[in-house]
Amino acid sequence: MQTRKFFALVAIGLATAVTVQAQDSEIAIVERPAMTANGYRAPLHGGYLKKLAVGQVQPKGWLLEILTRQKNGLNGLLGTVSDWLDKRNNQWLSDQGNHGWEEVPYWLRGYSSLAYILNDEQMKQEAQVWFEGVLTHLKSNGELGPSGTDGDPQTPDLWAKMPMLWALQTYYEATGDERVLPAMTRYFKWEMTIPDDHFLKGLWQSKRGSDNEWSVVWLYNQTGDESILPLIAKLHRCGVDWTMKNDLPNWHGVNVAQGFREPATYYIYNGDEQMLQAAYDNHNTMRQRYGQVPGGMYGADENARQGYIDPRQGAETCAVVEQMASDEMMMGITGDPFWADHCENVAFNTLPAALMPDMRSLRYITSPNMAVSDGKNYGGSIDNGLLGMLSMSPFSSRCCQHNHGMGWPYFTEHLVMATNDGGLCTMLYSASETTAQVADGTTVTLTEDTNYPFEEEVRLTVKTANAVRFPLYIRIPAWAEGATVSTGNSSVSADAGKYVKITRTWQNGDQVTLKVPMTFTTQTWVQNKASVSVNYGPLTLSLLIGEQYKQRDPSDPDIVQGDSHWQAGVNKALWPAYEIFSATPWNYALKMVDGLPKDITVSHKAWPEDNYPFTLESVPLTFTAKGRKIPTWGFDQKGMTGTLPTRFAPRAEEEETIQLVPMGAARLRISAFPQADVPTKDPDCED
Repeated sequence: MQTRKFFALVAIGLATAVTVQAQDSEIAIVERPAMTANGYRAPLHGGYLKKLAVGQVQPKGWLLEILTRQKNGLNGLLGTVSDWLDKRNNQWLSDQGNHGWEEVPYWLRGYSSLAYILNDEQMKQEAQVWFEGVLTHLKSNGELGPSGTDGDPQTPDLWAKMPMLWALQTYYEATGDERVLPAMTRYFKWEMTIPDDHFLKGLWQSKRGSDNEWSVVWLYNQTGDESILPLIAKLHRCGVDWTMKNDLPNWHGVNVAQGFREPATYYIYNGDEQMLQAAYDNHNTMRQRYGQVPGGMYGADENARQGYIDPRQGAETCAVVEQMASDEMMMGITGDPFWADHCENVAFNTLPAALMPDMRSLRYITSPNMAVSDGKNYGGSIDNGLLGMLSMSPFSSRCCQHNHGMGWPYFTEHLVMATNDGGLCTMLYSASETTAQVADGTTVTLTEDTNYPFEEEVRLTVKTANAVRFPLYIRIPAWAEGATVSTGNSSVSADAGKYVKITRTWQNGDQVTLKVPMTFTTQTWVQNKASVSVNYGPLTLSLLIGEQYKQRDPSDPDIVQGDSHWQAGVNKALWPAYEIFSATPWNYALKMVDGLPKDITVSHKAWPEDNYPFTLESVPLTFTAKGRKIPTWGFDQKGMTGTLPTRFAPRAEEEETIQLVPMGAARLRISAFPQADVPTKDPDCED
């Protein structure tokens, strides 16, 4: 398991080697983008990278295909399906409304980002209805959204307003609506009037105040109104303590994905680098205890439980997209490429498998090892005693079905970020086209052509009407040993986990090529019975398991929990649920030789015609290796995938060729393998 600490760097961004300097072009290897100017308005601190406004980064390739499927899937059409989004008597549209509490803002922040990225007029009009509802129903005291209490009648419920603030930020970036900034300002001033004893207390808001802090930072960068800055300190002191040493204040998976970064957000206000370190420590603590699994997440199910760390434990889809959003924020605050690596790990290996390819149904909990995905109640085996926690359903839960939509749009918004020295930085890799101002205000377009993470090359092209000098930073993934960056006749070797900074006068059509040779690496999960996961570049591999789908009625009470509220008249045939069962053996141990799977090979297939590489049928990379079955490894008494077998569990004598696929394409998978060759008897040790 990779851990990371924050290391303070000199303000200009530490340059470790100037590799090429010819004519007016300079290439350097740097630890961070430059901090020649403060990233946030003074007196705030940090901010190595700045997110561009929604829509400035336009997706192409497989990412555009995913967003198009999302538009035509659950996120794009949920307003016609979910009763929580029914406009009649909705509390976000009427002072007399009685439903829609967290579901509307959860859904709207992903939906609105998607609408503006795709520039879809119908979606933008739908989003406008909800933003008008918020902005025309402001309370006289400054409160926005529905009033409510949390725990006691004097404690306002602020949680659901936090995701709505994020949605309003996206809306302002897209439209410049002049009502947004004063509305947010009045709301923050109202928050400051709430006594500390009744501020940010309760179930969710006490753990998730960082979302509110981030919105204060955003607003201050827009307005420069220093009167709202003390609210950051109030949010920090009134919420739970995310600066505990070697512990966390809460072990709910979604809370951790959101809350771990709170000290880093507070650092922006107080400048104490120990706060930055605390955020890194929180990330590490969760993974040291419950993150001994591949795919970037942790085995928390809903609430992490002591002793339940096996890779059959999983993460909520809500936690997956919240973790990605936190990674993206940490990218900007720290400039540390670690957070981009982690975001890609989650995005490529965990998120795709949490949804069906048509994005019309999703799974509440997705695990690295899951050989069954049905609707049974697996309470005890997982930390949730409800039906449908593992099945693919449009209504697996009222939170995930509304919240999942921000994952890929926010990922798109952070592909390329602005730097403080007037440049651009490629942070996350996917085919795209970014239009932004650089240097002296010149508008340029940076086109990215690639099928990454399924290929080893990223081709960048600068388009500009006039020659312009600015720095272009290229993030080198931490796994990419032997990477090279080429521009014109110059080529440099790039250090993994750093940036290549190219400063030159760019002409229209200038190109840069990043080559990242993909090799096999392995990760041994010591705390999980020395199980092994296999990586190929940024992709983690899973056993290819035959997936047998059983379509189910999405409102069947035998597989769906009780909060599945449909709007009247919905054609449920358009929204099927699925149970997935294994059609081939899955109980294999991996044969290892000299630290790698024995005889491992990779095969390249044609790029899929449908431009969607995250299914068993279309994935363009497949692999073979050697394994041996473990006959005693099967399903537990409840029918759920059993825990990893001990090293004493007999392995079959026969060595077989097994097939592997990228983890994100496998909705059933074994991604953390027992090792095939371990002693079956050791009198000196106990397992």
